[in-house]
Amino acid sequence: MKKVYINGSGTISSQKTFDNSEFLEEVTTYNDTVIPAVNPVYKDFIPGSAARRMAKGVKMGVVASNLAMQEAELESVDAIITGTGMGCVVDSEKFLSKLIDDNEQFLTPTSFIQSTHNTVGGQIALGIQCKGYNFTYVHSSVSFESALLDAQLQLINEEEKNILIGGVDEIGAHTTKVHGLVGHIKEENTETFSVLKSNTSGAVCSEGASFFVLSSEKQESTYAEVVAVQTFNTLSKENLQTTLNSFLMEHGLNVSTIDLIVLGNNGDVDYDQYYNLLAEGAFSEKQQVYYKHLSGEHNTVSSFGFWLGAKILKTQTVPAETRLNQKQINSIKTILLYNQYRGENHSFTILKQC
Repeated sequence: MKKVYINGSGTISSQKTFDNSEFLEEVTTYNDTVIPAVNPVYKDFIPGSAARRMAKGVKMGVVASNLAMQEAELESVDAIITGTGMGCVVDSEKFLSKLIDDNEQFLTPTSFIQSTHNTVGGQIALGIQCKGYNFTYVHSSVSFESALLDAQLQLINEEEKNILIGGVDEIGAHTTKVHGLVGHIKEENTETFSVLKSNTSGAVCSEGASFFVLSSEKQESTYAEVVAVQTFNTLSKENLQTTLNSFLMEHGLNVSTIDLIVLGNNGDVDYDQYYNLLAEGAFSEKQQVYYKHLSGEHNTVSSFGFWLGAKILKTQTVPAETRLNQKQINSIKTILLYNQYRGENHSFTILKQC
């Protein structure tokens, strides 16, 4: 079977991550309940006339994919697989608001056409003239992992050679308000670097896009090898460690062979207990990092964690701002990523140094 390598990455987030020559050398702190992505200069990648008609999520996806392909030294790919939880939610809100305001009369189709979840994948394909497999997964907070698993299976089975995958979600004003009303977003402004000390429900909402070129061939720009990914819709706290042990064993690993664990703590006092079970239990002596104090929370934020893990393996450095404990190791060879959202949609991913 072929192996799967990460040969390029591009990330737009609440930090200045679109510059691949840096690795969290400068970090921005926020004191809010909703934090936006830091915009690159979009006109450097997208003609101004086209960018004006694009929602932010589409622009983020197009630029992030462009950055990943530049790093992998590719002009096109064999397939594009996108994950998104809410899709182009801003255009969806525009269309539905217009529907109500105009009493279902004189509606223009533009916002409706641009509101579909596969708009990002379609725009990327148009830009690079990719006529291959193009699929979008809308699986809530495992949307990115679904895209990753699809790409992994295609590469292992030698169906394709280079596949572009990514996760993208944008902030929509109405949707964010609804999430706030049901308690999914923190009620009071929270300082992001103190989010784990908040002792309140909900998370700090955000947006972002992370894209990666996965390939069956290793090259100079390669970050890491993707060993395995698995998702679980439901998983109890009591069965978390047992399930993880089985997952690791299936791939010839165990807790002792994991050098570093990337956890998705977001400061939600009701659900961070899942991460604490691992951090304070079997992985208490392992190096631990987290990232949602930098990126905020959204449906495909695990793609940011994937980027963080890949960067750590490639650079063999752990940014001080991501450290969850003070354990250190000289050589990082195997990384485990674990994420869940509000007790559901759990995912385990293993990355290895090449």
